[in-house]
Amino acid sequence: MLTPIIDGICRAEGPRLLASLIRRVGDFELAEDAMQDAFAKALEVWPAQGLPAAPAAWLTTVARRRAVDLLRRRATGPVYTDEPPDMAAPEVDATLVVAEASAVEDDRLRLVFTCCHPAIAQPAQMALALRTLCGLSTREIARAFLEPEATTAQRLVRAKRKILDARIPFEVPSRELLPERLQAVLGVVYLVFNEGYASTEGDCLVRTDICSEAIRLGRLLAELLPDEPEAQGLLALMLLHDARRATRIDASGALIPLEEQDRSRWQRAEIADGLAVLEAALRRRRRGPYQLQAAIAALHAEAERAEATDWEQIAALYAGLLGEQPSPVVELNAAVALAMARGAEQGLAWIERLEQGGELAGYHLLPAARADLLRRLGRLPEAAASYRSALALVRSPAERLYLQRRLAACG
Repeated sequence: MLTPIIDGICRAEGPRLLASLIRRVGDFELAEDAMQDAFAKALEVWPAQGLPAAPAAWLTTVARRRAVDLLRRRATGPVYTDEPPDMAAPEVDATLVVAEASAVEDDRLRLVFTCCHPAIAQPAQMALALRTLCGLSTREIARAFLEPEATTAQRLVRAKRKILDARIPFEVPSRELLPERLQAVLGVVYLVFNEGYASTEGDCLVRTDICSEAIRLGRLLAELLPDEPEAQGLLALMLLHDARRATRIDASGALIPLEEQDRSRWQRAEIADGLAVLEAALRRRRRGPYQLQAAIAALHAEAERAEATDWEQIAALYAGLLGEQPSPVVELNAAVALAMARGAEQGLAWIERLEQGGELAGYHLLPAARADLLRRLGRLPEAAASYRSALALVRSPAERLYLQRRLAACG
């Protein structure tokens, strides 16, 4: 059956196509409608006629025709026909794919800066980025934000309307305006990478296409902002994490924790690239959160064995990160690092304080971290109870399998 293949093509091409359409029509909703109509047409035509030689070019042609048709209907009212001419199966030139690919990165970078305009609230910026750059549904975004789907839908509608009403340009702003958007842009790109590295929805923990796209955007930002060490820090961080990607899931689909990963399978060329980028950033002596996180990732990458990890240095870096970017999630990671450096009891006490604060209620990694430290201390009944608490909250199938195995090991 062609349907799974078509679904895969549409999912892979969706973000690229949407960015291109938004640039051309300047309207998020119209671009989304045109893209969805193109996908629907593919589901109708391709099973009967077979896959076109250039599926991406086919979708681009149909979507652009549909966008033009929708613009005309706005101006003149609907025209009813049995088969609108713009939706006919197009004849396309395969060279169109090459022409489109050469503009992909620029279109997506413009889209990031559009999403991160100061006039748009930060949660809406992130929601728009996940929708347009990752192709996530409203339901998936709502689950990532731990909020009702209706709330996320309202965010997206308001953000799109703001862009349209305020005539926010689909472009990279002039150099003097870049600093006011830099942190938001870096945050959005990292959010996109995280969604690819630890997907909030679906059977697959890692989405390679999203990780690769975030790294491409990170390289573009580092080139656009060569004097900004945080742009380089973000790129280094993504490269160092991505180098471990292939070792994070076992044959059954369960998560493999960092200390149990096969380090011989880590991508050494990517690690070397990340370390070089980080070194260039640190030479500027203007540290920031992404550089600190990249330095932590570098210490993990440089340890030949899990036992050789410099946890004291990692704990110190987390202390610095807390000063730069205080948050309960950073605190949780700092607590685990402290436990690994100076004993599980110290980390466990910190985690218990975090739990009492209530800010991480509903966050499955809090009881999971507590369970792991209790297991290391040999307090297996308490560890089992915490693993059950984590299992009640976890969504990822890969993490669920890992937690189930840990629970079973507790007897």
